[in-house]
Amino acid sequence: MTHRFARLRRFRFNRPQRIAAVLLVLFLAQGLWLTSRQTLTDRDYQYARCGREMWEKPSPLAGYFTSCGNIRDGVLAYRFAGLPLTLNLLAERGLDHFRKPEDRVVQQEGDVSTWELRHQLTHILLLLRLPFLCAGVLLGGGLWWVTRRLYGNLGGYTALALYCFSPAILKACIAPSPEVLAALGVYGAVYTCVGVAHAMQGPRRKWRPRILLLTVALGLAAAAHIAALSVAALLGLTLMLWVAEGRRSQVLPVVLAASAGSLVLVFACYAFSPDAFSYVFRSAAGLLWFSLDPTRRFFSTPANAGTVIASSAALLIYLGVRRSRYFGNTAPLLCVVALFPLITTGVPGAPWLWALPFLLTFIGGVFADAYESPRSRLALAAGGAIVLLQAAFCLLSLPGLL
Repeated sequence: MTHRFARLRRFRFNRPQRIAAVLLVLFLAQGLWLTSRQTLTDRDYQYARCGREMWEKPSPLAGYFTSCGNIRDGVLAYRFAGLPLTLNLLAERGLDHFRKPEDRVVQQEGDVSTWELRHQLTHILLLLRLPFLCAGVLLGGGLWWVTRRLYGNLGGYTALALYCFSPAILKACIAPSPEVLAALGVYGAVYTCVGVAHAMQGPRRKWRPRILLLTVALGLAAAAHIAALSVAALLGLTLMLWVAEGRRSQVLPVVLAASAGSLVLVFACYAFSPDAFSYVFRSAAGLLWFSLDPTRRFFSTPANAGTVIASSAALLIYLGVRRSRYFGNTAPLLCVVALFPLITTGVPGAPWLWALPFLLTFIGGVFADAYESPRSRLALAAGGAIVLLQAAFCLLSLPGLL
């Protein structure tokens, strides 16, 4: 017991953590502002209806998992979208027992459709988006933890600030969508693989918690988008083979075991329905191809000007300064090169969005090296100006703010 309390005391909420928390609050505030300017769409109703069906009742259509059919474009997004509505409805029904009949929120008995709920629960739009905003905040927190641990405070600040003022990330977090969940799963799985590879240099008792965490991360990626499982597993396997010197023969079994465990988690997301689960593998949902169009669109969008400038500067420094070319910077760059050209051909998807956390990690690492160079003041001024430029473009893109 004493040991557990000693571990809890290691957590500190000092100035670095406070600055990161302020940035994440700004990110959340932007997401809530954008949400307040939206209206419910047909896509929202689809995610809400089918997500609620997964939690509350089986499909009324025989042979299908939900009334949306056998979900193939990321079952986890539907569950995330439906869970707040289901919990809120249960809470309101419980509170209705203490209200007068004329004041009850849920006026009718039996099943209540999402269409009817729009009049009875006025905050459906926020409830639908809140899980995805929270996933975006969690991804930002993971980005901060990785970059600060690898590159120090300044590198972590740079990466997190560019993340919190990224219009692409914000857009993915303000609508029911599997992309931010897949990005969280892929980023977490890849860096957990690196952590497992480092742990494999030590005693076996330290392997198990990280392998379990890797299974959860791969399960998150797979349940968000089945193509993300193969992408995360291959990238993680490559980096593990690079790091795990002397233990390379054990890397493949570890990744395969974690991948198998992740499929069990996906099976659980389908309520252990064999037919619905098998449809994922019969629907071409995992097919991938290559195209430079997503890369062109991202780097030619004016709202991404600060990130584009930072990417160009980081790449020039990486190629020109030898001390910047080490594993911590090379690993995220390889992930960016692998992910940005990918497109999904079976179902809609945005693998280029999965690449953004790795791109920001690369920027944070190279800029951290520049901040420690003989011209550190100039580098700090340039880095600060780039972050401010990106923040300005992001805020200008928010509707109704200015």
